[in-house]
Amino acid sequence: MPLYDRILVPTDGSSEGELAVCHALDLAAVHGATVRAIYVVDTARYAGMPMETTWEGVGDLLYDDGEAALSTVCELAADRDVDVETAVVEGSPSREIITQAEETGCDLVVMGTHGRGGIDRLLLGSVAEKVVRGSSVPVLTVRIGDDDAASAAESATASEGGETGTGSEAEPETGPGAETGNRSALDATETG
Repeated sequence: MPLYDRILVPTDGSSEGELAVCHALDLAAVHGATVRAIYVVDTARYAGMPMETTWEGVGDLLYDDGEAALSTVCELAADRDVDVETAVVEGSPSREIITQAEETGCDLVVMGTHGRGGIDRLLLGSVAEKVVRGSSVPVLTVRIGDDDAASAAESATASEGGETGTGSEAEPETGPGAETGNRSALDATETG
């Protein structure tokens, strides 16, 4: 019996974020799971824009970015023979990720984290941390955004045929309620 049937992976379209996407796809391939990839258009961030700026123009650009990011996920999934469904959604990223995971029957969320601590996390907040704390679905975080993770994402994307993204380059998020250290995809601690 497979451990996972449906895996949710939010993407921001960044090359660093591809590491989390590849990790989710590799897990799905091992477990025969379907991946639901989402791109969240953060409407709250643009709510304070001046009236002269039309939301339609900004919204169209953000939706185009989302479609491009999800197209990349589909290409990576095809390379691994993994079924994927995609959606562009609007709202607060952490709330939408939790809602999508719970309402679409996902049994795991795999997402990237920058691993910020201290004042950076206090000032910037962490979407991953909010999802870990608020989700009833287990969450696996993959460290992204540092030099080691970026080079691992490049090598995962560049390699063909072999297993990619399931090695020690994935680290769960550090901080309250999260485990630390390197683990493979199959023995990583999930936080729900």
